[in-house]
Amino acid sequence: MMSLLSSLLTCDLTSFACAVCTGAAVAALGMFAGYKFTTRKGQDEPWITSNKQKSFMCENDPETKYLIEHSLREHPILADLRKATIKTFKAEAFMMCPPEECQFFTLLLKMLNARKVIEIGTFTGYNALSMALTIPSDGKVVACDIERRFADFGRNYWKKLGVDGMIDLRIQPALNTLDDLLRAGEAGTFDFIFVDADKEVMVEYYEKSLQLLRKGGIVALDNVMWYGTVYDPTNDTAFTRGTRAVNEVVKKDSRVDISMLLIADGVTLARKK
Repeated sequence: MMSLLSSLLTCDLTSFACAVCTGAAVAALGMFAGYKFTTRKGQDEPWITSNKQKSFMCENDPETKYLIEHSLREHPILADLRKATIKTFKAEAFMMCPPEECQFFTLLLKMLNARKVIEIGTFTGYNALSMALTIPSDGKVVACDIERRFADFGRNYWKKLGVDGMIDLRIQPALNTLDDLLRAGEAGTFDFIFVDADKEVMVEYYEKSLQLLRKGGIVALDNVMWYGTVYDPTNDTAFTRGTRAVNEVVKKDSRVDISMLLIADGVTLARKK
């Protein structure tokens, strides 16, 4: 199993996700990553069975192609980072936030007049860079991750646009970073928090995020469909249980106004009252 996974990690992600991989290879990676794949009638490429997927994983889908062609306004350096991430990290690149979702967040940031934001799960920093380009130059993006090699790769692109000083990268478990911010007296001062990591502790991320958000601020919880596993009664992985748990908590939480959207793998927006 692991030898097959290793061989998959050497292929181009877009080709893997949209056209080239065999059914056996797709099934193998699906079991590893917790994805479920099927094949659309009349087409050869594998498809994740959730209602929506990340655009760079299904570029041949006519609906996705139309969406990108008629809505995406991607900075050339952001596009370079996205393409370089896929080329360099291959199958690991599925962790990247898709450009259409990041563009949606920039709209929210402008509506919030955001100056202070947090990203939990930075990877190569595509979304961190997108947010840094959106908020004022004296603003701050606290970027949380545990893997420095990914962020160091993205830092070169942050520097190209002169915003690396705005991105406060914290390499440690994100819960520790959130606790550090609370101890530093920053409760109630952040405008927007994006949670895209460690699904098994999503409820903890959510609770600490609410403490750090100002009134009227928004926390965005990513992957709330977890590639269709949340409504699959046969799936009981830790990530699936964690995602289901946070979905239940947010639904019942009177402290926030909410909307769950079928963008990419699903995102829930919760506005602190």
